[in-house]
Amino acid sequence: MTIDNALASLAVSDLEVASRFYARLLGPGNVAMPEVMEWQFERGGGLQVYTAPERAGQGSCTLVVNDIDELARHLRATGIAEDAEPVRNEVVDTVMIKDPDGNSIAFSNPKSPGLAR
Repeated sequence: MTIDNALASLAVSDLEVASRFYARLLGPGNVAMPEVMEWQFERGGGLQVYTAPERAGQGSCTLVVNDIDELARHLRATGIAEDAEPVRNEVVDTVMIKDPDGNSIAFSNPKSPGLAR
């Protein structure tokens, strides 16, 4: 068996609030189902946020970016994370934020092309 792609999902308590947050973060999303919003990414994969108040805020995901400094500027400019600064090391640079429910979102800029395709 070969896995060709992945789809991350995060539970939220209020889809309307989460949709506004994620639209500021990622741009416009698509309504996949009445209780699910979805964002597709250029090189494949995607992120879904879905209504599940009993699980909201307990998730995490990592989104790979090609310019961590541009991302940090976007987070600061939009007010999503006014203190967003990359944490740098030899393997990967990261920025961590939380959505309105407390789900953790890591943005990663790997320094080796083999780490993320």
